[in-house]
Amino acid sequence: MAALYEGYTLCGLVPGQNLSNSGVQGIEAERDSDHVVVTDSTRCVTLYKVSDQKPLSSWTVKQGQTLTCSAVYNSQTKEYVAVSDSKVIRIWKEEDIILEKTFKATVSSEVWRVHCVPAGEPVVLFQRGAVRLLDALLSAPQQPIEDVLAQEEAVRWSTNIVAESQHFVIFTTELKGEHFLYLQRLNPNTLQRYRLEREEPGLSPLSFSASYRDKHIRLLYLYPNGHVYQSVVPVRGLGADEGAQALPLPRSLQLGLPVGEGLLQAASVLLLDEDHVAVVGVPHPSAGTGKDFLCIWNTNFQTLQAGKEMAGKIYGQLWSYSNKLFIPHGKTLSVIPYECPKSSLASALGKLRQAKTEEFKAPASVPSWNNILHGEKAQPSRTVETRKTRTTRKTQSAHSLTIDQVLELIKTAPVEEVQKEVEGLLSRVDTQDLPPSVGQLALSLVSRSLADPAFYTPSTLAQLVHTQSLCHSVCPDLLLLALERKDYFLCQLCLQFFPDLPEDVTCACLKTFISMPDADAEKVSLEPDSISFMENLIARDRGQVGLQNGFSPTSFDEDHSDALSGVGDTIKTRAEDKEKTSTPPEQICPVGLHKAVLLNEVLQTAYSDTFLLPHLKDLSAQHVVLFLQYLQFLYFKFSQDAIPQMFRSPSLTQVMDWVCMLLDAHFTVLVMTPEAKGLLLSLKSFVRSQVRLFSELGKIESSLQELNKMKVKKDVGQYSIEIIELF
Repeated sequence: MAALYEGYTLCGLVPGQNLSNSGVQGIEAERDSDHVVVTDSTRCVTLYKVSDQKPLSSWTVKQGQTLTCSAVYNSQTKEYVAVSDSKVIRIWKEEDIILEKTFKATVSSEVWRVHCVPAGEPVVLFQRGAVRLLDALLSAPQQPIEDVLAQEEAVRWSTNIVAESQHFVIFTTELKGEHFLYLQRLNPNTLQRYRLEREEPGLSPLSFSASYRDKHIRLLYLYPNGHVYQSVVPVRGLGADEGAQALPLPRSLQLGLPVGEGLLQAASVLLLDEDHVAVVGVPHPSAGTGKDFLCIWNTNFQTLQAGKEMAGKIYGQLWSYSNKLFIPHGKTLSVIPYECPKSSLASALGKLRQAKTEEFKAPASVPSWNNILHGEKAQPSRTVETRKTRTTRKTQSAHSLTIDQVLELIKTAPVEEVQKEVEGLLSRVDTQDLPPSVGQLALSLVSRSLADPAFYTPSTLAQLVHTQSLCHSVCPDLLLLALERKDYFLCQLCLQFFPDLPEDVTCACLKTFISMPDADAEKVSLEPDSISFMENLIARDRGQVGLQNGFSPTSFDEDHSDALSGVGDTIKTRAEDKEKTSTPPEQICPVGLHKAVLLNEVLQTAYSDTFLLPHLKDLSAQHVVLFLQYLQFLYFKFSQDAIPQMFRSPSLTQVMDWVCMLLDAHFTVLVMTPEAKGLLLSLKSFVRSQVRLFSELGKIESSLQELNKMKVKKDVGQYSIEIIELF
């Protein structure tokens, strides 16, 4: 279950005179996870080191001026950016002391917010809805700023998100009781406008939160009646400007929070992950009135996971950075660490005994044979939306195409039109209708791509695979098409999400990846987490000399030494010479970074030895040696260091299994290949170390079994010390 841990005070607050304002205008992340920038509602910006609970620097505008925008940190230039008096943009560095002596520029229109993302350029959002990159704005501060919003329309909330290397500014507005969502994409500049569905008359959203996942931007918003809704917008579905036309934005009810008597006044909801939200300012279901709580709710199972009473008044403000919640209450700004394990029914009910830390992603949801043959009721797939409740969806706009119309469109329409309509359809279709719809769309797209070399929609096919409603049996030509078009990102997705890949297709992928030049592989765009895993693995220094995970660097020497008595001297000598010797060949990755990522996907694919071995024999001796060298590199890294298991990272067992299969398939060829001699000797030492490890584990297992059989002779009381000797 989710948990809220013991919090601590970051700083004191000076609330507004009417106690409706906490005195905090905004909190932004700074250089790393342990630094934040706090902007108060009047004149001061302060840099805090969170773990030390102390300010490092502070800057104040002079008397008579007011900060109207919370300060952000530009990690590219290591500068801070803020706005005073709505029109004066200020930029300074940490070593600057007096703000009046730093850079400032006056712009021609009033600014709503400045947004910045890590390793990105700051973006300025004006109160009339226009957006400018900071550098472009400062090149001509008095440039005219257009009015995007209607005359009486006002911005209520904004944020920014980086999705698929695209920068989006997201903001909501209000006009005569109607609420709108704007998605402004930068470079190329496109603006999309949506109309939020009306709630009860007179009710406006109290807070918004947005995130990006699975090629969709998800907007979460809370109303005073306790209803928490989610709306989903596909990133790839964003087209050209629609002018004043506002598309309807469907929503689904995520939570119905208890509000007690009356309506919520100051409350906020914040997305923590795909299954959990933090809520502040909403009554605790089992607590009395007049008490303010910070709670974590599970949106999948409608359960309250954790709650903490907050002393003093709650102002409806909440921020989250690096698994820490920042919440103003009373006269204090508190930091509350939290944890949100992977959502499951057992954890939601408090029945989870042991979390499986190795499971980083839910298994793919594909049609089963029982459903196809016997018509058993299929479980709804958690794909485009995280909700599993059957919320009645509102009628779409009249020009929305049905699945049959889109299938006909795919046969003749241009690529751009097909992409737009398919991705628009995926954003509208009900989750329970996804599996058959996705299969039909994929078959049509692949069929036309095979028939027409000029037609190919890589982003749309990737989005279909991401729904986890596809498998190889449904669309058997999809992965082969990706190999033919050299779309290795799509190949990676298929290897990740298809649980039923035939062994010949797996070997076709392996042969393509291993024969690909490293220079070509480095040009391929791949899944960021898998690249991050390999970057950390390659950059990791050698571990300490000694037995780790059943293997020691001295094992190779031991296997080829007749005198075991010299082991101690060997260890000492290797330890003393460690800094003098160059990196051994086993420590150097024999393939490029991106090629290694693709090979990792093959290592994790399900297979049967009987069916895989015949296809492995088609590999050339050169490719077999290269692949074995890479497996040897992985084994060395996994053996010497405690490698954290990430999503789609191969395990040591998978590495050893592939080593065994390659040796079985090519043993005769490898024995006759001169350059493979040293490799085979090294692999021999790996096997011996593993045998030695499992032998020792067997001894421990026997000892533990004997202890388990021992009967307790007497009651030793609550406090005792017992010594058990193992022989």
